[in-house]
Amino acid sequence: MAVPTPGPAALEIVVPAYNEAERLPAGLARLCAELAALPCAARVLVVDNASTDATPEIVRGWDGPVPVRLLSCERRGKGAAVRTGILATRAPYVGFCDADMATELSALRRVLALLNAGRPVVVGSRRHPESVVDGYARPLRRLGAVTFNRLVRDLADGVADTQCGFKFFAGPLARAAAADLRTTGFAFDVELLAHCVRRGATVTDIPVVWHDRPGSTFSVRRHSLECLRDLIRIRAELAALSRRDRVRLPVPVPVARADGAPVPTAPGAGQR
Repeated sequence: MAVPTPGPAALEIVVPAYNEAERLPAGLARLCAELAALPCAARVLVVDNASTDATPEIVRGWDGPVPVRLLSCERRGKGAAVRTGILATRAPYVGFCDADMATELSALRRVLALLNAGRPVVVGSRRHPESVVDGYARPLRRLGAVTFNRLVRDLADGVADTQCGFKFFAGPLARAAAADLRTTGFAFDVELLAHCVRRGATVTDIPVVWHDRPGSTFSVRRHSLECLRDLIRIRAELAALSRRDRVRLPVPVPVARADGAPVPTAPGAGQR
């Protein structure tokens, strides 16, 4: 069994969870094992999003190689749950991933290296040319994803896949952006990235190995109209903010890396 790295957490990962009693145990086991092998202390924050199953009981009784904390968010919506989790973090680096761990967690080492190098936002992208994607070829889902991402690229620093549930940030930047987050539904990723970009951050996308897992609560048919309405509102609100912002807001970044060394200044890690 891996021995947890002592000391305060350098990396905190938020896992939003709505009725995830079936998928969460295996997902948490994989995540905790991967985090325990990292060269820094880490912990997990599971945000129970008003579940009606045994999700909170599973988290309360969890015993693993890294600390797992349960938070509650009664306001329904993945965006609301992620916002609650990020605002509860204190670590120099934070991120979030889905309860099903559809993205293979071996990518965490690359994420940590990029954050340590001063990259303020690192996101997994299923459309990266080096990514390996299993089960994402259903025509309606693929068409919806391509259309959605073309509509929002300008808001998210040109990233081709804004909806992959594997995103990591400099902690102070994430908390500042999450405080401005108003979208509670599935389009929240776009607004969160846009609030990072308006602070001058650049977004680094990385290849991932991604597996489609059964049990997703997102439906193209049921949620497309909601996402479109959210995008219209997000654009309007960002336009109003840009008129009020006389200069780009500085990117809040950690003062030290996960290993305690000073964080270097990388492109996109400060005002631009």
